[in-house]
Amino acid sequence: MSKENNEELQNESLENPELEEAASEAEAEAQAVENELDLLQEELAALKDKYARVHADFDNIKKRLEKEKYTAVEYSNEKFAKDMIPVMDALQMALSSTQNLADPQEHLEKLQEGIELTLKQLTSSLQKHGVTMVSHDEPFDPNIHNAIQSVDSDTVESGQIVQTFQTGYRYKERPLREAMVVVAN
Repeated sequence: MSKENNEELQNESLENPELEEAASEAEAEAQAVENELDLLQEELAALKDKYARVHADFDNIKKRLEKEKYTAVEYSNEKFAKDMIPVMDALQMALSSTQNLADPQEHLEKLQEGIELTLKQLTSSLQKHGVTMVSHDEPFDPNIHNAIQSVDSDTVESGQIVQTFQTGYRYKERPLREAMVVVAN
């Protein structure tokens, strides 16, 4: 606005008190809107900052969880491996203990005893980790048994296991290897 227009408005407002009141109300309203705008801009800046921080925290948590998952998968067999070390020790001891024996019968007995103890230790370690043998006494189940032959039998009912050629194993409830069996007709 020019100086002349400003002076005219001032002169008019002096002459007209209603105009002066309306102008001051408009000025107060403009000031209130400006204050509200400033407050909203400050709130927006605070929310943007909060969002950036939360997003950064989320990314950090995501990276940490990925690293923990990778580490867990990478070292998942550590406990199992630690439990297999004593089995290796037992096998090595069984071999070394028979080297100084002159009597072949005593040699054979010591070797058999060592193998039996090692097998017991291995079975125990596997069971500790959820690996169990498929029982020979179970009824035939095609999910855990592989029938490689069927024979006539008077002593066993049809569909029952007569003989096991190879032991089967489970990991918890999941079959690791099917048992190879002969089934009665």
